[in-house]
Order: sequence, then C-alpha cells, then structure tokens
Amino acid sequence: MDAVDATVEKLRAQCLSRGASGIQGLARFFRRLDRDRSRSLDARELQGGLAELGLALDMAEAEGVCKRWDRDGSGTLDLEEFLRALRVRSRQWTEEEVLRRFLDSFDSSEKDGQVTLAEFQDYYSGVSASVETDEEFVAMMTNAWQL
Repeated sequence: MDAVDATVEKLRAQCLSRGASGIQGLARFFRRLDRDRSRSLDARELQGGLAELGLALDMAEAEGVCKRWDRDGSGTLDLEEFLRALRVRSRQWTEEEVLRRFLDSFDSSEKDGQVTLAEFQDYYSGVSASVETDEEFVAMMTNAWQL
C-alpha cells in the first residue's frame, strides 16, 4: 500500500467515524471542503479539509491524492470522483442481501420488508434535502448504482 492508498484508508475511517458513511454524508463533506463553491476540489482545498480531520498532508501528497482520484484529467476532483474514491469496497452480496438492504433503506424502524408510500416519501424527502443540484443527484445515483 503506497502513501496515497494509506491516506484514502485514513480518510475513509475518519468519514465513517463522523457518520459520513453514506452518499449523503460524503456529499455534505465534499461541499464543506469546496471552499470556493466551484463544485470541485483542488489540492489546496483537499489538503485543508484533511488537515481539519487530523490528516496532515504536504502539498505534494495532496496533489498526489488529487491526481490519483482525478479520472477526467481536469486537475480537480468533482463529486463523482470524490465519491468513487471513498466508496468502501465490500464482498459480493447475494441477490437476497441486495434486495433486503434496498428495502431496509426505505423501511422505517420496523424492518418488515414492505415499503409503504409514506416510508418512500419520507426517505426521498431526506435525500432531496441534501442535494443542491441536478448534477449532484446524477453523481449520487451514478455512484450508488455503479453506472
């Protein structure tokens, strides 16, 4: 594992410890790091955000992380690239596990495998409140469904 991979793992752990494990939480974290509101992070913004989490990187290291995560060659990280980099890899799920997790995300505290209209509306009202633009919503869906 090289220094960039180690940084990614530390950042994942920090995000999880702060409750930013889901797409919504990571998107909020991304917006907090995006100081100039450009909808992308440069190495300086990433370095500053990581320093707030206790992950001190010098500029060369921050640039290395940005370069590793930057899929489109823009020199900055957009939300989709950020989410893709921080997505926690896991084992393969069975179809039954995928269905159960999908239904549980909508279901209220009583996980009965049935999603009522009220549960569906409640879930998506929470999602829409955390998404500022259509582009962010597309990035969230693309990342969530690995499209």
